[in-house]
Formats: sequence, C-alpha cells, structure tokens
Amino acid sequence: MSIDRRTVIAGAAALAAAGIVDGLTPQTAAAQTVAPAERVVGIGGFFFRSHDPDALAQWYYVHLGIDPVPTDYHHQVWQQAAGPTAFSPFPADTGYFGSPQQAWMMNYRVRNLDAMVAQLRAAAIAVKVDPTTYPNGRFARLHDPDGNPIELWEPATPAS
Repeated sequence: MSIDRRTVIAGAAALAAAGIVDGLTPQTAAAQTVAPAERVVGIGGFFFRSHDPDALAQWYYVHLGIDPVPTDYHHQVWQQAAGPTAFSPFPADTGYFGSPQQAWMMNYRVRNLDAMVAQLRAAAIAVKVDPTTYPNGRFARLHDPDGNPIELWEPATPAS
C-alpha cells in the first residue's frame, strides 16, 4: 500500500496535535516499539549547493522572507514559526519533485497562501496552485532560480 505525502503530513500533524506521539509516521508506527531516549527536536539547518549562493540567499530573503545566515555570532539566524514538520523520504523513482535528478524538495508553511502567491506572481515568479483543498490544507509549487522545487503549504485551520 502506497501512502502519499499529504497523508503523512495530515497524520503526523493530527498525532502531534493530539499529543499522542511526536513525529511518528504511518510507516514507522507498526515497526517502532520503543522510542529512543534522545530525539531530534527540529531542523537546525538546511544546506545545499548553488552556483551563486549569495544571489540565491538574497532571492529567498526578498521573495520568501527567509533571512540569510548572519556573517557573525552577534545576529540571529532565521526563526521559523513552531508547527508540524513532515520528514518523508520518497522512492528514488518518484516524479513528484519534477526532474528525476532532483533529490530533495522543501515545503514551507505559510499563513496566507493566496497572499504569498500574489506576492510571488507580482515579482514575475511562476507559481502553480493546487486547485484541491486537502483535509490538511492547501498547496502551491514554484522553483527557485537554481531550479530547486519549492512547495508552499497553508495548513488547514482547526474546526471550531
């Protein structure tokens, strides 16, 4: 049985919100019997290659609001909002990222997908909005100037 990434995100978010288990996925739930004593508590950085790292860092700052890494220890790095994070390896032959050579894709949470899409399109950045609203929210796709895929996710608001 194949489980798509939206199902993984929804399941992990639901379990975390319920306080049942932190970071457990459907794939690991059946295999895991004892949680490790120490756990990773979040993503501390994401490092990747670029032909022009300074220009790409500036693009992420201008268009997505991600602060570049400071050049000294007297300034803070980008602080992300707390929330669910899906960690999901995909099969090597997935077409989900676009190019078969693409090994990764970042998914960023946004507060207002429509406003973010409008902002990006006003800057002449192509964005494709998924027309489906899923139980866990809405999604859109774009690529950075190096061609790396980016997914934007507006999580669904909990029902009152």
